[in-house]
Amino acid sequence: MSRLQAGKHRTTDTLPSQKLYQSFYSSPLGEITLVAHDSALVGLWIDNQKHYVQNLQLSHVDTQETPVLTQTKSWLDAYFRGENPDPHRLPLDPSGSEFQLAVWRILATIPYGTLTTYGAITKQIACEFHKPKMSAQAVGGAVGRNPISIIIPCHRVVGAAGKLTGYAGGLDKKRFLLQLEGVDSTQSK
Repeated sequence: MSRLQAGKHRTTDTLPSQKLYQSFYSSPLGEITLVAHDSALVGLWIDNQKHYVQNLQLSHVDTQETPVLTQTKSWLDAYFRGENPDPHRLPLDPSGSEFQLAVWRILATIPYGTLTTYGAITKQIACEFHKPKMSAQAVGGAVGRNPISIIIPCHRVVGAAGKLTGYAGGLDKKRFLLQLEGVDSTQSK
């Protein structure tokens, strides 16, 4: 996950000058838009999710298959078959602030079929930034603006006591993804 490494960040104002390509993937959740440059995936959005293709001018993006997009589709095929494909095999290049990338790095470590809470991420981020505490709202905002949903698994984050809360794609889609991974989300309302 090249751009998710510590110390490497690019704000959404400094998106790569590289040509961008988009493709579409039909999933059980509906159509998914994939956007990549020549060497990495920069976005994966479920139709109608909040922050959909944020800060990208899709009129300047070619609709064309590339090796990165083909690799991402193969990953999604395996995922939606209920397999646990390795997300670290995909080249990812999300754009965000240092804080957002730090949150997304934590999301990327949440194992398939498990959950964590916003509170746990908040504590982890506070430690990483050498602060006594951190804003849970800021963490929630970063989680919600994850530009590569499913692969960077923001759906595995729940509220206190396991309560299903906030998912840019909608709680019905979050519940579906968790059930696909074998997580019993029926206890969470």
